[in-house]
Amino acid sequence: MFIPGSRAYVRTIVAAQMLAQLGAFALPALLPDYIARWRLTATEAGWLVGIFFAAYVAAVPLLLALTDRLPVRRIYLLGTGLTTLSHLGFAFIADGFWLGMIFRILAGVGWAGTYMTGLKGLADHLEGTAQSRAVSLHAAGVGISGAGSFAIAGLMAGLAGPNAAFLLAAVTAGCAFGIAVLMMPDSATVDTPASGALLDYRPVFRDRAAMAWIAGYTVHTWEMAVLRAWGVTFFATVIAWHGSPWWLPDPTLLFTLAGLVGVLVSVTGNETAQHWGRRQVVLLAMTVAAVLSLTAGWTAAISAPLAVLVVLFWNAAIYLDSSALTAGTVQAADPKLRGATMGLHSMCGYAGGFIGPPLAGLILDALGPDSTIGWGFAFGHLAAITLAGLALLQRLGRTGIPAVPVRAIG
Repeated sequence: MFIPGSRAYVRTIVAAQMLAQLGAFALPALLPDYIARWRLTATEAGWLVGIFFAAYVAAVPLLLALTDRLPVRRIYLLGTGLTTLSHLGFAFIADGFWLGMIFRILAGVGWAGTYMTGLKGLADHLEGTAQSRAVSLHAAGVGISGAGSFAIAGLMAGLAGPNAAFLLAAVTAGCAFGIAVLMMPDSATVDTPASGALLDYRPVFRDRAAMAWIAGYTVHTWEMAVLRAWGVTFFATVIAWHGSPWWLPDPTLLFTLAGLVGVLVSVTGNETAQHWGRRQVVLLAMTVAAVLSLTAGWTAAISAPLAVLVVLFWNAAIYLDSSALTAGTVQAADPKLRGATMGLHSMCGYAGGFIGPPLAGLILDALGPDSTIGWGFAFGHLAAITLAGLALLQRLGRTGIPAVPVRAIG
């Protein structure tokens, strides 16, 4: 077993997180196929994507707060085990909207016990710049795996059908379970567990610094969830309208490339925040993302290459503050309440992720999934959401967030 906090341990946990995440976006990647096979409306398709986030929101407060009292390993094993079962169910049992919803709920609960739990298992053994960079490495690993899940799902579906994509996801999540069994310590990660009620978030709500980052993360995840849910379908729709030049990859590969570019941008954004300051990076990222969200859907009327280019830039803008927001919450948290703080961070963020995809689907159903105006408003409404979140972050940050870069106080 590697020593917790060592570079080898950090790399091992990040590898487990990547394996657990490898099937996370199989459904969005194959959404056009499932819409046709299961005869789904856009709203129903949005619910299948969004219910994952709703289940996450419901489960993560309890599961992550428990990591302030129990060994992280136990919660992580529960999470990766449920993730494995959810993919198996989608591969062999689900045959329509309602059964699909059940297994998507199971997947959301599984990820609630895996994502921030694994991150906390890293953060509790590190401090300062080392902690911030471990958070960034974790975000990069999960981002690479999530991006790759689009192309892998598309490849597996092309070779052996959609069920094969979920079967592979179950195998990789099972490997993450095995890594946790072998490598994670079965001991508490803080010397003095937090006192008080298990789900008492009042101390976290009083922490203005943490709440500022949580507000930013909420709208960040809302926007990212919409683009991840509907990006492949948008590309497929635009290509169906205008055709595609020979050099343009297929939609699932395009979104994998978008995700990989996003990971590079995310790591760069966090490193830039070390020197320039987190608030400045977040202000830039959210402002640019708001402008591009207003533009992206309307490019469908012009050409596929233009639509792809704008979405790629929009995706990069969303990712720019991803690591910076999470690292801000981790560093602002009281160490004895870090699990609860990160639980609230995830809960609020994924609440945005739950609302976004079904709302975008509702807009598409109302205005037409095969119309430019439908896509224009489905993506464009995010500008108002993003700017509102930015305003709240700035207001809370006036008294809660140091104006100097994190490196200067680490």
